[in-house]
Amino acid sequence: MSADLELQLLAAFILDLLLGDPRKLPHPVKSIGFLAVNTEALLRKYREISLRVAGILAVVIVVGGTVVVTSGVLWLCFSVHPLFGVAASIVILYFSFAAEDLARHARAVLTALEQEGLQQAREKVGMMVGRDTVAMDKEDVVRATVESVAENTVDGVTAPLFYALLFGPVGAMTYKAINTLDSMFGYKNERYMDFGWASAKLDDIANYLPARLTVPVVGFAAWLMRLDGHAVFRSVVRTARQHASPNAGFSEAAFAGALGVRLGGPRSYGGIRQTLPYLGIVEDDCTIDTLRKTIRLMVLSAFLFLASGVFIRLTVQGSVT
Repeated sequence: MSADLELQLLAAFILDLLLGDPRKLPHPVKSIGFLAVNTEALLRKYREISLRVAGILAVVIVVGGTVVVTSGVLWLCFSVHPLFGVAASIVILYFSFAAEDLARHARAVLTALEQEGLQQAREKVGMMVGRDTVAMDKEDVVRATVESVAENTVDGVTAPLFYALLFGPVGAMTYKAINTLDSMFGYKNERYMDFGWASAKLDDIANYLPARLTVPVVGFAAWLMRLDGHAVFRSVVRTARQHASPNAGFSEAAFAGALGVRLGGPRSYGGIRQTLPYLGIVEDDCTIDTLRKTIRLMVLSAFLFLASGVFIRLTVQGSVT
């Protein structure tokens, strides 16, 4: 299987760009979420177990279960026929990538801003972000969308690609399990402060390298698009670590530098106003054209990340043989 992984990755990536997220088909991530919800409900019944220990057990069960099931499905498919196994690998990889789905959400906001009006744009961006959208003006909507695309470039594209390049379909789906757990349990509130600790920490560890490797790829993509590639690195060095997340600031600062805008700043969650640090080194406004460039920058960065990874794999394999 490893000898064909490069072609499988390319096929899966093309499928994602052509089809996006299959709305009417059962998605493995939904199954992971279902397992996580039921695991949490089961573990919370055991009062004698501390919430932090219960959260650790939840990670072991969900992530371990994902590894076992994915490996078992692939083993079974390859046992039936090698081509069946390759097809299963491509499908699993396809389910792991979300470049087109991310672009589709951003394009929906863009279309709403251009054709439908601000209220519809607020509703569309509300599907991408957790902040309050009811009082957003046009620039707020664009900025929120750009931030979501920039952050999720790692979660939805480069990180699963990174682990797929290293460990194949099992690696990609294992990362999706880790990321899903963080999105469900990784909240710093009373319910999940302890139970979600392990999920949040593991997600931080899993995203550490992909977030940083995404930066030079965004820089190169910006240069190809005739944007300011040098500003990508200056923006990351100066502002990335101001973000509350140890990883999200890298991709957001990289996009801010490439696009020549400033991200972050004040926003509201549940009616509570928060003032977050700004990312980026230029204070230009976010416009509709900024959003168009953001979508193209994300897709090009995804392709370059895959191409670079495949090239490195082939180079290493050639040097070994």
